[in-house]
Amino acid sequence: MSQRLFALILFLSALLSGCGYNQIQINDEGVNAAWSEVLNQYKRRADLVPNLVATVEGYAAHEKEVFTQVTQARASVGGIQATPELINDEAAFAKFQAAQAQMSSALARLLVVAENYPQLKADANFRDLQAQLEGTENRVTVARNRYIDAVRTYNVSVRTFPNNLTAMVMGWQAKANFSVDNEKAISDAPAVKFGSK
Repeated sequence: MSQRLFALILFLSALLSGCGYNQIQINDEGVNAAWSEVLNQYKRRADLVPNLVATVEGYAAHEKEVFTQVTQARASVGGIQATPELINDEAAFAKFQAAQAQMSSALARLLVVAENYPQLKADANFRDLQAQLEGTENRVTVARNRYIDAVRTYNVSVRTFPNNLTAMVMGWQAKANFSVDNEKAISDAPAVKFGSK
């Protein structure tokens, strides 16, 4: 009886190793690790916002609309439960991505406002926060790219034969990925105008 059990275990192990089960698990862990890094960088960016707003507000107190937009964007980002399960829910992932895009847009408007205040641009605290924000945006881009690559690898593994049979039996599906909000807008070349100031 024990020889039959051993043979069955050996057969199942060989079957599982040939069906992509282990590779799908490895790829899934890669996606989860990359997603954690994306969340870490977005959190770092959100943590910089209050200090940046407070610094700009000290010089440009009458720009209330911009401050309100940034604060609302940060609240929107903070209101989303960023759990590992988020990447398995396409609608929730799209909501997360929209909130992050709103935050990016609000921060861009805040930095445009800062350009109008030479004293603010000269403030050491503002320059430090701006440099931290720029560095964080670069880290966000790198983390997103790693996540995109990890999801691509995972999605290929659950969609190709024979792994797709294992994925179907186990209920594993392709994971959501970042997308470009407005592909038409980025395909158009920007208008460049030269002239005197």
